[in-house]
This record gives sequence, C-alpha cells and structure tokens, in this order.
Amino acid sequence: MTSEQQLAQLRNQIDACDTELVRLLAKRNQITEQVGKIKQQSGAPLHAPEREAALIAARRKEAEDAAVNPDLVEDILRRMMREAYQNQQSELACVCKSLNPVAIVGGRGAMGQLFAKQLTRSGVEVRIIDRQEQQSGEAAKLLKGAKCVLISVPINAVEEVVANLPALDDDALLVDITSVKEKPLAALTNKHSGPVLGLHPMFGPDISHWVKQTVVVCKDVESEAGEALLAQLKVWGCQLVTMSARKHDEAMQIIQVMRHLTTFVYGQFLAKQEHSLAEIRDCSSPIYQLELMMVGRLFAQSPELYSDIMLAQFERVEPLLEAYKNTYEHTLSMLRDKDKEALMSAFSDAKVFFSDASDQFLSQSRALLNKANDAKVLG
Repeated sequence: MTSEQQLAQLRNQIDACDTELVRLLAKRNQITEQVGKIKQQSGAPLHAPEREAALIAARRKEAEDAAVNPDLVEDILRRMMREAYQNQQSELACVCKSLNPVAIVGGRGAMGQLFAKQLTRSGVEVRIIDRQEQQSGEAAKLLKGAKCVLISVPINAVEEVVANLPALDDDALLVDITSVKEKPLAALTNKHSGPVLGLHPMFGPDISHWVKQTVVVCKDVESEAGEALLAQLKVWGCQLVTMSARKHDEAMQIIQVMRHLTTFVYGQFLAKQEHSLAEIRDCSSPIYQLELMMVGRLFAQSPELYSDIMLAQFERVEPLLEAYKNTYEHTLSMLRDKDKEALMSAFSDAKVFFSDASDQFLSQSRALLNKANDAKVLG
C-alpha cells in the first residue's frame, strides 16, 4: 500500500469519527433542550455552577486517563455548554409575575429590545414606550398599571426622561439600566416614592445568551419588587454584583471610561497611520490580533453611545487621565534616557498588582490567543 493510500485510509477513519461526533452533538443538543424545558416549567436557573464545575472536572479526569489533552476536552465542553445555553433561550421560566406588565421607556433602543425580548420569552407582557408614544400621548396610557418601569435611554437623557414621567402606581418598580448609577438613582428616588433599583448590565446588546453575564445592582433600600426582578435575572443565569452607586461609579471610571478613552485614542492613532488595517493584520501576532479585535469592536458600535459614556463621567475621570498622562510621560522619559533599570523597576512594581491573578490571566489569555489564531482567515 502506498503512502497516499495509507493517508486516504486514515483520513476516511477521521471522517468517520467526525461524522460520529456530529451525531453525538445532535443527540446532546436534543437532551439539553429537554433540560431547558424542565427548567422553564420548574423555575430553575439556567446556570448551575456546581453542576458545571463537577462536569468539567470529571471529563478532564477521563481525558487524562485516556491520554487526551484535558484542555482540549474542556474547550469542547465549554463550547457545547454555550450552545446549550443559547438553545435554551426560546422559552424561559418566570419568577417575577408580580411585575407584570413591564413598561420599557426607550424600548426600541438596542438594550431596550434585548430586555424586551428576554422578558417576553419569560411570559411577561412588555409595553414599549419611545419617542413616537411620547409624541402621540400614548405614554401615560401605557405606563398606567405597569408594575415595573425600566428606563433604557442614553445616559445624558436619563434625568430629564425620569423627571417627565407621569405618576406611576405606588407599588411599581422603577429601574434604570445605564452605565452611571449615582445621578440616575437619585433621579429615580426623587421622582418615585415606591421601590427603585439601579442596574448596570456589564454587556452589550449582541450577547447570544444571558448565562454568566454580570449585572451590577445598586439599591438604597430592599423591596419585594426589586428582589423579584433580581430573582428573574438569576433564573436567566446572570451573575449579580451588589455595591453602592458611588462605589460603582468610581469603579466604572477605571473599568469602563478609562478603557474606552484609551481605546478611542488608539483607534484614532491607527486610522492616521500610513499602513492599512490589512497590512497591520497580516503581520500581527495572535495577541495583537486580539487587541485589534477589541479596538475594532468599539468602532463597530454606536458613536453616540460611547461619546455619552465618556462625557458622562469626564469631570470625575479627568484626574485619572492626568495621572495616566503622567505615567505615560514618565515611561517615555525612561525610554529616552535608555534607563533599562528604571523600566525593569516600573515593570516589577506593576507586576505586584497582578501577582495574585497572573497565572489565571496567563492561562485565560493563552486560550483566547489560540482562538484568535484559529480564527485567522488565510488567503
């Protein structure tokens, strides 16, 4: 048998294995769909962290025993789980029946539509209020009797929109989902004597499912209505992080505003260079491909949204920007002076900050880099 014939024979065996894998994936999908239906009927959360951890650990052990790379097995399992969570989104359990109906002010915006779709999947009646309803005078009618009013409008419009709302039912829950919390939460409290809640979904409208998505919760006073909405978010699989509005806004200055500002500046810088994006990508390492993806992701979205995010907290973030600029200039000075010792010392100082999580970050980034490299389109 020639080497070509041997290769053909082995490739046929690989094809047969792949066909069997597809059959098994289809079978697994059918089973997870049944799991989703039972969860929908029982009100169980989509995400079961203990079950997931035990499953991953067991399959990794089996992989090691079979001389298969456990990281490969875990990658495949996590991808299948993500698909399963996505498949279980069509019908969701409702544990917030007391909040029915829900009115979404700004419901035709991207985030408003995302919440409307998820609530509808959970069997909640959703009323959409946007410019046309406000102009036609339908807004007051749609808000009457609403047990939850969710504000999903641009940051710079929240206070005005909330102030102009008609009187709500005393027991209605008034919620906002903007990325700044202190001023909006104060606006909600000033407007409404009933329960209020500040939420910041730490994700955009392009998510495929809500499982493991982080939502920051800011509340001055607990309420039954607020707890009902939080319980619904948990059923959807969200991870809830509770903190004060002030603490949230301070954290967002670093996590969100500073990140967007530096990405915004770097994107402008790249756009002014002589090299095309294609030329830069062609000679990029996987890690730079990943960085380019994150920069490109920002510029694929709404310029108004990101302008509002940066402007909303600019006064507060300006001292941080000054400190950032000083750090940059100090680093530039060390480079000009060719001061390797000073550069190494600065590196070591920063390394201490990341030390506790450095191994985890290295492992996670390696997985992302492998995926970025796998996703390359070769001409």
